[in-house]
Amino acid sequence: MISNDYLEKVYAGFLGMNAGIRLGAPVEPTEWTPEIIQDVYGDINGYIKDYKTFSADDDANGPVFFLRALLDDAKNRELTPEDVGRAWLNYTREGIGMFWWGGEGISTEHTAYNNLKKGISAPKSGSSEVNGIVLAEQIGGQIFVDSWGLLFPNNPKKAADYAEIAASVSHDKNGLFGARFIAACIAQAFSAKSIEEVIEAGLKEIPEESTYALVVRAVLDFHEQVPNDFRLCRQYLENEWGYDKYPGICHIIPNAGVCILSLLYGNGDFARTIEIATMCGWDTDCNAGNVGTILGVFTGTSGIADRYRKPINDFIATSSVSGYLNILDIPTFSKSLALLGYKMANQEPPVELLNSYREEEIYFDFTLPGSTHGFRTDFPFKTFLRHNSDNGYQSKGSLEIFIDRMIKGESSKVFYKPFYRREEFNDEKYKPTFAPQIYSGQSVSLKIYSDKIQGEDFILTPYIRNTYSKETVKLNSIKLTNDEWNRVEFVVPDTDGDLIDEVGFIIESPSELTKRAFGKLYIDEFRIFGKSCYEIDFSKQAIEFLSVTPFSHHRGEWTLENGKMRVSSLTDCASFTGNYYTKDVIMNAFILPKKGNSHNLLFRASGVERHYQVGFDGENQVSLISNDFGIERIHSIPYEWKHDEEYQFELKCKGNEICFSINNESILLFEHNRFNRGMIGFAMLEQGESIISNFSVKEL
Repeated sequence: MISNDYLEKVYAGFLGMNAGIRLGAPVEPTEWTPEIIQDVYGDINGYIKDYKTFSADDDANGPVFFLRALLDDAKNRELTPEDVGRAWLNYTREGIGMFWWGGEGISTEHTAYNNLKKGISAPKSGSSEVNGIVLAEQIGGQIFVDSWGLLFPNNPKKAADYAEIAASVSHDKNGLFGARFIAACIAQAFSAKSIEEVIEAGLKEIPEESTYALVVRAVLDFHEQVPNDFRLCRQYLENEWGYDKYPGICHIIPNAGVCILSLLYGNGDFARTIEIATMCGWDTDCNAGNVGTILGVFTGTSGIADRYRKPINDFIATSSVSGYLNILDIPTFSKSLALLGYKMANQEPPVELLNSYREEEIYFDFTLPGSTHGFRTDFPFKTFLRHNSDNGYQSKGSLEIFIDRMIKGESSKVFYKPFYRREEFNDEKYKPTFAPQIYSGQSVSLKIYSDKIQGEDFILTPYIRNTYSKETVKLNSIKLTNDEWNRVEFVVPDTDGDLIDEVGFIIESPSELTKRAFGKLYIDEFRIFGKSCYEIDFSKQAIEFLSVTPFSHHRGEWTLENGKMRVSSLTDCASFTGNYYTKDVIMNAFILPKKGNSHNLLFRASGVERHYQVGFDGENQVSLISNDFGIERIHSIPYEWKHDEEYQFELKCKGNEICFSINNESILLFEHNRFNRGMIGFAMLEQGESIISNFSVKEL
């Protein structure tokens, strides 16, 4: 039986993983030896870099998106390596994002991806026979498997089995043993009474004679002899198990030693464990991330120090093909993973969890301990945000806003970020791209409780901010009724082709200096929902992270030119945007084909390898096309078209009915039911060039 604290432990594990990644990332390159880390940072006891927004990381991308093999393919059966291989291909943009691209034969993930593209299916794609033993045993075997451990609480064998299946796409031998070991440790941590129990559970799931098991036992033995000095143990690893003995970019064996070292010398303390993993050098973000998951589950949220939790603020960026999914709210992801865990255990989830998760909308209820759902304020001097575990609209939990002596003329924004720009990041790491989670025409609602202590009543003004113009668009102000829950709801106004990067409200008070406004507000049940109706004005877009906002490009060169988007490609290519859960929609765009014979709208896309296309397909032909890991022309009809002539494309899909028009003339009407929801965008099936403008979307 899954225990009552399962969801909270999943949340803590995922928080712990990301805290470890964030701590270790700045000193990951091999130039950072333990000696240099010690010289520059001393004894680490907090994040060593302050990020504006921490960028995407492969250590988080893998656990988030490889798990989707269970949602897309293995829905009601056991997982296979081929399922995970399809998740690799469907959510990864070629040559950008997701995982590190270091060249075939150098980077294990790059090599495995190319194998999959060549038709070498998993697990052969990751086998030592195909790639060689050095590539097969790099660290990636264990750094992408955290979710499998979280999925199977107290079932180390099942967690290990699924982790091995997933890791076999890219790794083999000790690479697989590392996957089994880490996943089993995470699964055991849900109920373990000691770190030694966690490690022994991992050892039971790998061959006793394997090199991986030998390094684990070696560190256990050293720790027994020298229990109080992790640096001596790290030197022992350097001497006996170091990188000089295990070639490649980042071999799993030395780093396995660091994971065990940090688990033992951390002695069950979350902070000390990830700090030791970081101070040991080698693959710092991977090692600190893996042990962060284990310790997060082991200690729960109460064991994660605020100095590691608060900067995360419940948000990470990821690097898949879906810009919508790349804005990841950690409590929401944790709930989705926990629901999947209940399904895998053939156990009914609690009603509270079912009511707390809404896949197709943004829904925050602040029920998880300490959760903030990424909310921010622009005036922390006057408004302090924190989680409240007691006050909630229907259940316990809310976001508390403490207001410190506000007077007339002062104001503070409290907001959620539904879209991110390059300026908000320090670096280009893993090239995250984003599609907004809110659009014109949708509704925003929340419950808010006013607990005024003194002064005049608080005034609340809902607003959105346009990212191109930076304009704050205010809606009708509301005077909050004190000592009760107020319902606030508004419709998102038209943004004239701009995108929205803030949604929230402005807090003000007419209080005078003699009796300044002092008190608290509590937010609960924040929602973004409903049908969108919007345009994307290309003159208001930018090229960021090698993509035109708000698109994620797969192959091709996509640029902005005279208020339009131009694509030129030597191969097939595609570009994706929009809500990942869009179902029925009307899309409009002007397409000017310059070269080549394939110029299409793309819709109902779950990713690179699963979507529909419709448009020009060959000389004087229009086709409805399905890509389901292979191109299929569903229906084709004659239509005369020319290069260098602009055409207005309109697609309407509702239910199974697909209608395509050109220049307001209905050209194709067909019914098909392979895909029922997904992203939208543009695609070409062969070499070509086209110019795109006047792009608009209306959900039905």
